[in-house]
Amino acid sequence: MSLEDSLLETLRKIEALHAGTSFDGERDATKNAAERIRARIAELRGREKDAELRYSLTDPWKRQLFLALCRRYGLRPFRRHGQRASSIQVRAPRTFQLETLWPEYLALADGLHDHLAAVTERAVRAAIHEDVTEAPQASEPAALPAATEPPAGNGKATP
Repeated sequence: MSLEDSLLETLRKIEALHAGTSFDGERDATKNAAERIRARIAELRGREKDAELRYSLTDPWKRQLFLALCRRYGLRPFRRHGQRASSIQVRAPRTFQLETLWPEYLALADGLHDHLAAVTERAVRAAIHEDVTEAPQASEPAALPAATEPPAGNGKATP
């Protein structure tokens, strides 16, 4: 299984989990996960009003993921005039946003991060250098030299 196939399978499993699928790995369940979640939104809208929440996502890859996830569930993310590109507003039931949308996004973002880290490491190893480990921490910093003369001042002596 390729790295990309592995990522896609992970993302499908995460969505199935958040859709309330009880059959792990069931292909039909993962295909229908978005439908189940859209049905949950409709049910919640019957019980509570939409709330407008603001999300701040500075990482462009994670922001793209969040926007796609919102759109997948029929939500219309937007930005108010003057808001930063990292700000995203979403109108949906608060319960859905806090208990389904955001936790699912976090799980998907972790999967995406792991995938991008693996791809980056593989590319750097192949194209630049095999050793991609972190730089070791240096020992204690060198001490400042002892002062031999008083610092320059205004020429007046102080007791």
